[in-house]
Amino acid sequence: MKKVIFIILILPIFCFSQNHINGMVMETNPENKHIGLAGANVYWLNTEVGTVTDIDGKFTISYQPSFKKLIISYVGFKTDTLTIDAPKFVHHWLQPTDDLDEVTVTGRKQATAKSFLKAENVSIVSSDELLKAACCNLSESFETNPSIDVNFADAISGTRQIKMLGLTSPYILIATENIPSVRGASQAYGLSFIPGTWVESIQITKGAGSVVNGFESIAGQINTELVKPSIDDKVFVNLYGATSERLELNTHLNTQVGNRWHTGLYLHGNTHQKKHDVNNDGFLDMPLFNQINVMNRWQYTDTQNGFVSFINVKFLNDEKQTGQLDFDPDMDKFTTNSWGSEIDTRRFETSAKLGYVNPDVPWQSLGVQTAFSHHKQDSYFGLNSYDIRHNSLYANAIYNSIISDSRHKIKTGLSYTYDHYDELVNATDYERTENSVGAFFEYSYDNLELFNLTAGIRIDRHNLLGTFITPRVHLRYSPWSKSAFRASFGRGKRSANIFTENQQMFATSRSINIVSSSPSGRLGGAIYGLDPEIAWNYGVSYLQGFKLFGRAGDITFDFYKTDFTNQIVVDWENPQEINFYNLDGKSFANSFQVELNYSPFEGADIRTAYKFYDVKTDYNSGRLERPLTPRHRFFANAGYKTEAKENGGRWKFDATFNWLGDQRFASTIGNPLQYQLSERTPTVATLNAQITKVFSPKFEVYLGGENVTNVRQPNPILGADDPFGANFDSTFVYGPIFGSMYYAGLRFRVK
Repeated sequence: MKKVIFIILILPIFCFSQNHINGMVMETNPENKHIGLAGANVYWLNTEVGTVTDIDGKFTISYQPSFKKLIISYVGFKTDTLTIDAPKFVHHWLQPTDDLDEVTVTGRKQATAKSFLKAENVSIVSSDELLKAACCNLSESFETNPSIDVNFADAISGTRQIKMLGLTSPYILIATENIPSVRGASQAYGLSFIPGTWVESIQITKGAGSVVNGFESIAGQINTELVKPSIDDKVFVNLYGATSERLELNTHLNTQVGNRWHTGLYLHGNTHQKKHDVNNDGFLDMPLFNQINVMNRWQYTDTQNGFVSFINVKFLNDEKQTGQLDFDPDMDKFTTNSWGSEIDTRRFETSAKLGYVNPDVPWQSLGVQTAFSHHKQDSYFGLNSYDIRHNSLYANAIYNSIISDSRHKIKTGLSYTYDHYDELVNATDYERTENSVGAFFEYSYDNLELFNLTAGIRIDRHNLLGTFITPRVHLRYSPWSKSAFRASFGRGKRSANIFTENQQMFATSRSINIVSSSPSGRLGGAIYGLDPEIAWNYGVSYLQGFKLFGRAGDITFDFYKTDFTNQIVVDWENPQEINFYNLDGKSFANSFQVELNYSPFEGADIRTAYKFYDVKTDYNSGRLERPLTPRHRFFANAGYKTEAKENGGRWKFDATFNWLGDQRFASTIGNPLQYQLSERTPTVATLNAQITKVFSPKFEVYLGGENVTNVRQPNPILGADDPFGANFDSTFVYGPIFGSMYYAGLRFRVK
């Protein structure tokens, strides 16, 4: 083991034989923010040595002393020739050709873009896409994205749950600036702990992610990039109010400290204190809540010496109350007077990132990431109680370089994780400590015009999961112009946090059972008597760009298959119990998606998608379709922007339609007849819309509506008339509960 790690770390030292030049090609937009140009041509004059910039506008090209003139060209921009005397990092801005007396081809950067050049199947969601909806927090930021499914986890907590490739969020590695963040104790509510205005962009990767980020990713990865103090507005204010009487305020304050430091103070607060019971079942349709979220962010930049660093400190206090309308926590807590629930969370986080690029050898870089979090949740649901304390430490060191020339890139390094869980479930204490040390190596071959390959492997030693290897491979092949055929496979392994990931079970009358042995007699594992979850993910994807009536578009076909070697089965099929046990048989999730993007005329974008899911598990009662997972889904989004005036003023219009096919209910046959449900749900269709008036780059207002067709699920709580009885269950949720909700807000900026 030690020899393998030593070889992985020392290999890059022997892998350099040529000089190269790294650089970035950019455009300058009207707001004077530098944007990388993807697909720009970079080549040496009178040679066949050249390359193409990646999706971020970055490139690496071979250098020899005889090469003097570097040509940079891009359609719609002036071609430039640079004189290069020695290897160095090249920053270059191309000027638009609008002032020339010739035909100019111009393009508009999409709010959500898919890369034609990366080996991974990645969609990049920009801040423009996030502004198409209110996006009060990260859990509400995927309403306009067809790759992510969003639904409510239960009828009590108001928690939004996301799915990718038919699997819930625990199987998705959710990171903040490539540091795993929504995991462990924060899995249930963590997406609501990241305010939408803090988000600069989101990268969504389907299939197994990179080995650099760990071994837990199975269905995919969602990485959130936060706004940077150096380029964020000096002052930003976002005020939001809804007809439900939900209020939110976001404030950013950024300043420069000295020549190399920038700092930002980010404040978020939200509150909802109005009781709603639209369906007259005696329960709140949405919880009462208060949240205070504060982050202080520091950025250090020293381009001359090759250093960049980010330091974050964050504190969160989140309080929720829900249950029956007349519930008073001071009088009714843990009594049968009235059913109620409180979920109080305090969370502290700090993280640091340090990056170094060798100014003399620009293809060599070193990055170090560290993060610590303390999460404390005290909660009860009727007569059930659940408290959790989770301390987490994460560290990752990454070394980047090349082998021979810029087409062959490597990443290698070490990672360490530590997690301590202390959970109190109805007076029963569950406690465990997990720690792991791992080494990884990832090789990338980049021939951007034709073929890309990323192959990675990592070796981890985990105190509960043992020693194991995680391989992952992504490849891209472009048989013709504007095309990308991709294939991937990879393995993921994780320990299931059965209580915090399934907190909706506490808002039921079900008994909780952990079955630590299977019918075949296999004994349980080290995680509360259960084994780790292990799965293989395989995927193929084809992306094709096209021109129709002179307008750009693209179409994508995806198919992904996830096969579980072991899974912790969450069995809801007995309506009086919830059972956790190791998989004894097969469990799989097949996902097919076709997506079409098209711009029919200037300022307009249309995005449509159809998805088919086949998600089944072998339960003790037989192979069944996963409950509340629609086999069919149709999605459509349409947006339009008027042409900007000289002062920057314009109108923006956006609408999103979602249709969900019928879904299987978990069995209720064991209940009395009045508490039994049909086998499948009805279909559900919802419509969201928003209008934004931009007065200037400094000020805009927006007005929108969610579920404007007022679709509501009748009787979402089973046994609401007897919440302390044997048939109470709030988890059979397949559609909206509150009905239509309208909101308005404003955004103010000081550049």
